[in-house]
Amino acid sequence: MEIKSATFVVSNSNYKACPETNRPEYAFIGRSNVGKSSLINMLTGVKGLAKTSGKPGKTQLINHFLINDSWYIVDLPGYGYAQTSKSSREKWQKMVADYMLHRENLANVYVLIDSRIPPQRIDLEFISFLGGNGIPVSIIFTKIDKEKQREVMHNVKLFKQELLKEWEDLPDMILTSSATGYGKDNVLDHIEMINESVISD
Repeated sequence: MEIKSATFVVSNSNYKACPETNRPEYAFIGRSNVGKSSLINMLTGVKGLAKTSGKPGKTQLINHFLINDSWYIVDLPGYGYAQTSKSSREKWQKMVADYMLHRENLANVYVLIDSRIPPQRIDLEFISFLGGNGIPVSIIFTKIDKEKQREVMHNVKLFKQELLKEWEDLPDMILTSSATGYGKDNVLDHIEMINESVISD
């Protein structure tokens, strides 16, 4: 798939105010500072489309980007950022959970995992939440250029082992680097595959 156009549409704090549900959408989420905005910019080829920051917690709303005038990328707030008030964290968690559970045209959720570190409980719990609620989920490992390949593959293996304690069939997994562009085609082809199945339904 080739992305020919990518346009910011709207930010919301409530899924009910999001755009009409007449196009499939693909949500990207992960722990704060996992490289989510950088990945979205890499996938679309539009520098600065999603706002990047070295400071965790930059994304605080549900952000919709219209791609090729036919589907949406949705940039969601990161989870696990401790340096905010408890009330703010709870508000973000409710906003994201409501979106995940009630958004009718949500075709897939891509959970971003930092490939440089061993499995984190917060990531595993979030993926379990999605699986337990029947929400389609895939995993994108980020920042594979920042660590030796042996370490990356070791961490991926550990992550699979942790998931297999609860999952019979593992979600699809894609390795990426926003810095080098590695994995871009794999992610876009994955979205295209789901798009085709959604349209045929």
